[in-house]
Parts: sequence; structure tokens; C-alpha cells
Amino acid sequence: MFSQTVEYALRAVCHLAYIAPESCTTEEIATGTKVPLAYLSKVLQGLAKAGVVRSQRGIGGGMSLIKRPDELTILEVVNAVDPIQRIRTCPLGLSTHGVKLCPLHRRLDNALKSVEEAFGGTTLAEVIAEPSESIPLCEFPSKSPIKNAPSAD
Repeated sequence: MFSQTVEYALRAVCHLAYIAPESCTTEEIATGTKVPLAYLSKVLQGLAKAGVVRSQRGIGGGMSLIKRPDELTILEVVNAVDPIQRIRTCPLGLSTHGVKLCPLHRRLDNALKSVEEAFGGTTLAEVIAEPSESIPLCEFPSKSPIKNAPSAD
């Protein structure tokens, strides 16, 4: 349902959310997320252009999130690289349908709306803090507690 670019963007921002507000290199992100370096570089450029991540050159530089993980939603990440396309008019161009969607396309658009709402209501902090045997979307070398994650108290 979602493109590989979306998958890679989500892996990258989850990786960055774990270390926020620190930064890391593109190479470190590629290794931690198992995303090909060349592809990841393009994904990170798109995320930077959309205002999701920032790049800082030089010693101590690297990629970092612009927003805190508890402020950044999955929807923002998805829409930064491959926006969800809602169905506004008949995809077949049938003049008899106009802007009134047929039952099939109305249901498809309702499903897209549900995805938008779910992603818009879910922050990276929630994703990375959810109890699980595995870390979401990527491997992470550290077993230390997650920075900036809400406590379970």
C-alpha cells in the first residue's frame, strides 16, 4: 500500500527519534535501518526539504529531527515523501459521476481518510515507546532506555 520510499523514510525517522535530539550520519542511519545508502540519501533530502529533518555539516554534524518525537506524526513523514492521495473526483473521468464518488471509490476514499486520521494521531514517540519484543522499523544497536519517550508510569 505504501511505497518503499515511505518505508525507508519511516525507518530513518524512527532511528533519529531514538537518539533525538542528537544527530547521526547518513551512513549510521543506513546501517541501522538496512536502507541502501544512495536511496537513503535521496529520502533524507526529501525529508529535509519538507522540514522533517535537518542536516548539519562538519564535526559533530549529521542528520537530526527538526521536531521532537512527541511532536512529529507518522502522517507528516509519509506526506513529506509520498503524500497520501485522496479520491476527490471519479478516477475514471466519468462525467456522470462528477464529484460524487461511486460507492466503490467512496469506500476507498473513506479508507484513505481513516489511514490519514490514524497516522495524523500517532507520533513517533508513541511508536518507539510501544512495548514490543522488537524495535519498530529498524535495528538499533543500543539497548539503553529511549530518550524523550513518555514514561509508562
